[in-house]
Amino acid sequence: MPKESESIRAALGRAVQAYQGAVDDFDREVARLLGVNETDLRCLELLLTAGSATPGELGGRLGLTTGSVTAMIDRLEKRGYLARTPHPTDRRSTLVQPTSDLRERAGALMMPFVEDSAAQVHARFSDEQLALVVDFLDFNREVQERHTERLRAVAAPKRGGGKAAGPASA
Repeated sequence: MPKESESIRAALGRAVQAYQGAVDDFDREVARLLGVNETDLRCLELLLTAGSATPGELGGRLGLTTGSVTAMIDRLEKRGYLARTPHPTDRRSTLVQPTSDLRERAGALMMPFVEDSAAQVHARFSDEQLALVVDFLDFNREVQERHTERLRAVAAPKRGGGKAAGPASA
């Protein structure tokens, strides 16, 4: 591999890592201001984007057990951030939806960033460049999700310092 290509790839790796860190930092502050933990925040983000989901869908996306999802939904419902409603087609299931209070609070915290970022990004990059960035992010997200699933399949270490079961390459 030519030296210039190695340099660009190393710079890309550092930039992605730094960006991921900045996103994590921002999310941590939003979680702090909403009074939730980071997993709860991710749940709220999923619901704000999707509009609603079943507890099972949330558990699958977040890698949580049924009991953990129930406890999380109870916490977030108690805070007034989401509501349970009967599923329209499956009477055994419920849907979880964000409340207007959550939409208002999350919007107040995140919209200044979203609007500022959009204005600056669109002023700096052409549509063709942005299409390439979207392709990169979509592709990279797919790779990341595949490896997240791989890690979820590895058994957690036993309490008391035992080694985790699973592939040695994990």
